Amino acid sequence: MRLFRWFSVGPVPTAYDLRRLGWQLLVDEQSSGRDVAHAQLGRLYDLPMPQWLSLAGANQTQRKWMMMIDVPESQDRARLLRLGFGDAVGHGPSLDEIESRVLRLLQYAEALPRYRQHGAVRLDLLARDAFVAGRAVGLHPREFALLWRLTEQPGEPVGTPELLYDVWRLSFRPETNSLAVHLSRLRAKLRTAGVDGLVETLPGGNYRLCGPGREAATPSTAEFALDDYTRLREEPVPALAGMQDHTAWT
Repeated sequence: MRLFRWFSVGPVPTAYDLRRLGWQLLVDEQSSGRDVAHAQLGRLYDLPMPQWLSLAGANQTQRKWMMMIDVPESQDRARLLRLGFGDAVGHGPSLDEIESRVLRLLQYAEALPRYRQHGAVRLDLLARDAFVAGRAVGLHPREFALLWRLTEQPGEPVGTPELLYDVWRLSFRPETNSLAVHLSRLRAKLRTAGVDGLVETLPGGNYRLCGPGREAATPSTAEFALDDYTRLREEPVPALAGMQDHTAWT
């Protein structure tokens, strides 16, 4: 069964409803954490501002499953692709074209790694959560991103500047303790899940993932350029002009 989700506000437009071609539509509660691969479609200009900010700041692997529809300007489609969205198309594509693009998107996205295992903890990039004995830990997106980053170098120290850049896309150290707060919450949730002492604080502001670990799949090392991300925020698409990101440091 071919599955898809519509993530914009309102029902799926008839012109883009893959159910007409035999696909099954998933609602949010069905698609969350689901192991079966499914494409995610939406109209850029139907997204509320908080949802757009969440998508733009999401993990790049998650965006690879998403197609933005009805993006008329070529430069805006290019920016969305640079941000890591699976596809971006203009006005008026036929349903057959949408299906062909979605099938290609799924083929490409499924080739990307989704899981990583570290001891008893299993990370799922699509669900953006950690699982212990099959139960979700309930991580905030930033907490998940921090844990994922630390599992890239299990047993090795990772500096604060690296975490700030890789998780928050910051090349400077802000005058806040948000990193420490997120790490503290991450530790508390892992402890509640029965995994204590996994994240260690080292002298000099470094952090390390303790315990034996192995990778079920190595994540892509390709990241979108910081200047492209900044440009989208400073020169947003027309429907989002004037938008400011008040959630970037949450």
